[in-house]
Amino acid sequence: MTLKTKIQLFTGIFMLILTLIINTAIYMLFYKVSADGDLQNLADQTEQLVIAMKEQPDVISNKLFRSFAPAEGMIRVVDQDGTIFISAQQSVQYDIPLDFSSNESQAIVKQGSEPDVAVISKPIIWGAGERAGEVVTLQVSTQLTHLNSTMRTLFTVLLIATVFMLVPIIIGGNVLSRFLLNPIKSLIQTMRENMQEATWKKIDVQNRSKDELYEMEKTFNAMIDHLKDNFEKQETFVSDASHELKTPISIVKSYAQLVKRRGTDNQQLVQESMEAIDSEADRMGKLVEQMLALAKNKHHAAKEQVHIVALLEETVTTFQIAYTREITFKKDVSDEVVLTGNRDQLEQVFYILIDNALKYSEDKVEIGIELEHKQVLIKVRDYGSGIPEAEQARIFDRFYRVDKARSRDTGGTGLGLSIAAAIVKEHQGEITVQSKVGEGATFVVTFPIV
Repeated sequence: MTLKTKIQLFTGIFMLILTLIINTAIYMLFYKVSADGDLQNLADQTEQLVIAMKEQPDVISNKLFRSFAPAEGMIRVVDQDGTIFISAQQSVQYDIPLDFSSNESQAIVKQGSEPDVAVISKPIIWGAGERAGEVVTLQVSTQLTHLNSTMRTLFTVLLIATVFMLVPIIIGGNVLSRFLLNPIKSLIQTMRENMQEATWKKIDVQNRSKDELYEMEKTFNAMIDHLKDNFEKQETFVSDASHELKTPISIVKSYAQLVKRRGTDNQQLVQESMEAIDSEADRMGKLVEQMLALAKNKHHAAKEQVHIVALLEETVTTFQIAYTREITFKKDVSDEVVLTGNRDQLEQVFYILIDNALKYSEDKVEIGIELEHKQVLIKVRDYGSGIPEAEQARIFDRFYRVDKARSRDTGGTGLGLSIAAAIVKEHQGEITVQSKVGEGATFVVTFPIV
């Protein structure tokens, strides 16, 4: 069953049930009000008869009762034995129970397929003849033929009204289903076109009301943009990775062929070729290692309490021992500052930033740590050539290098800063760069503290 059919069926059945409930309530309320009115009129007639009997006890007879009897009713007097000793009727076609009652009562007696009967039972003291002073029941009744005819007319009117109400309801349900389903159909069609034609088609949301369907279409368009961006990044990654691997492979193959052709007679050529092959092999190994690290950082690593100052001091000490360069470390925070994170990953971030600073600068490198607004800031500054402002936003992209020739000389792959940015993001931090051409660069890593 389609959603359109469900909407139409639901709205139709719901409104039909609601209409039936309302019409039934109207029908029953009208019947009760009308029946109560007829009973009251009959009670008034009965009271007038009682008054006449009291005022003229000597004229009590069938003739008197016939003069007070309703047009389609009858009057009966019942003694305590349940025997009718006087009655009068006019065109009576019904039968009602014959009961003596010492209490006044009003009732509507159902007659099956025939009109209902209104009955008034009133105890009185008989004032004439041999039964003078005896308590009897005066029973006045009438058939509600007019009310029955009115109720049939009302039933017909309500039935016709229900039918006429259902027609616009069905039309309205159809219009509503189209209004709701057209955007969904458009969404389905767009998704099919994107799958079949491998396009990045989006839905036109111009001149649309700002409702939930509009939000759904906007979200779909945003998802398409996100998928397109990720797909393009993936293509770029694959292309750049293949390019980066292709170059060292070509170099290795060229030197291997050169050694094969001329190496047996030239030891210097063999030595040079071995060194080049070894260098390119190291480069490929480093590239593959960093690509794996970048992929691994997409997964959540186990986190712990890390004393960030001690970790940074250990990392700086390692570089001070390994390089004959001026590397300074300044801390403006307590040694007890703690971060929640993965120690190895945080150490990798510091290694990447310090290693970059040493590669792209011949001067000193400064590392500092400080607190600011419940955040810890780690700064790594070099005094190299700097990064042009136009390229600062791209340096965290995979394989992007400001100076490709210089990067090849220093062994850079263009993946280090991408890895650092991914790790920092995983730790709810932020990494930025401040740089001017000719004045060096300062990388700032910000982490929330515990």
